[in-house]
Amino acid sequence: MKQDKRSISGQAKSGEVNLDAALRPRTLAELEGQDRIKENLRILIEAAKARHEALDHVLFYGPPGLGKTTLAHIIAHEMDVNLRVTAGPAIERSGDLAAILTNLRQGDILFIDEVHRLGRAVEEILYPAMEDFALDIVVGKGPAARSIRLKLPRFTVVGATTRLALLTSPLRARFGATFRLEFYDQPAIENIVRRAARLLQVEISDAGAKAIAERSRGTPRVALRLFRRVRDYALVRSDSRVSAESVFAMMQLLEVDVLGLDTMDRRVLSALIEKFDGGPVGLDTLSASISEEADTIMDVVEPYLLQLGFIVRTPRGRMATQQAYTHLGIPYPATKTETNQPLLLDEEIT
Repeated sequence: MKQDKRSISGQAKSGEVNLDAALRPRTLAELEGQDRIKENLRILIEAAKARHEALDHVLFYGPPGLGKTTLAHIIAHEMDVNLRVTAGPAIERSGDLAAILTNLRQGDILFIDEVHRLGRAVEEILYPAMEDFALDIVVGKGPAARSIRLKLPRFTVVGATTRLALLTSPLRARFGATFRLEFYDQPAIENIVRRAARLLQVEISDAGAKAIAERSRGTPRVALRLFRRVRDYALVRSDSRVSAESVFAMMQLLEVDVLGLDTMDRRVLSALIEKFDGGPVGLDTLSASISEEADTIMDVVEPYLLQLGFIVRTPRGRMATQQAYTHLGIPYPATKTETNQPLLLDEEIT
């Protein structure tokens, strides 16, 4: 109870973070969508608890905002163990990871976000820790140096990444279960929005929940962010009730269209169509043309545009489809033909 009260405090500069924690599901039963993953996790968790063992190492990958961090918290709650949260870029030296590992207890879960960004020296420490539950430490220097192996309690690493291809093969092989998170369908997003409204004691109409879900890009994080903004608008400009009208009004202020495309998405599509005649164009060239990082375009913008069928990846770069022209209200050139080239992996695109 004390932890729940702290989570919903919403005070000071950590208000948004605490609000996110308050809206986060705590059990698999509360989690909407991802049915296949939930069933697999139930089996893993029940089997581990029946054997009184630590859960096998788990890796989640997929676009941002789909619930990788939430699943790590759910696993810790279902296993009734402590959760230690860190991120790949935060572990700069092998000593940092050694300090974290030596403070873990039996069955604890170590959640590593952006696990693909771990340094090579840090990974070398993590390998025996995950496989043998041991920590190899070198004491001394030069000819007098000697290696000491410390035993670690059996713990679980839960990794999360948006770039599975960037994980080294040895690290990827040490995860006993690997799951890809998919975009959510509209009914699941609507239920997520309604649940948030209940927890925050905000009245919301079915049309309002549907309007938010339609613009959520199939991503719970986006849906909850839009819901919070509409809640603010309804409180200030309306009767505090989230309706379809308040959603439409707030979306105009946020410049989010009916498909959930925001200013960044339209900038990418407009540059692709107007500056490069619909493509093909390389990712680096496209990012330079709009002064945006290539990783941002690849990880944040492209997944949803690919899902909508607005762009395709070809051996020569990105191309806009006829649907993208139609959505932006730009006439599609009669001489242009759609590409039939196969899609390529991110690292193969230049």
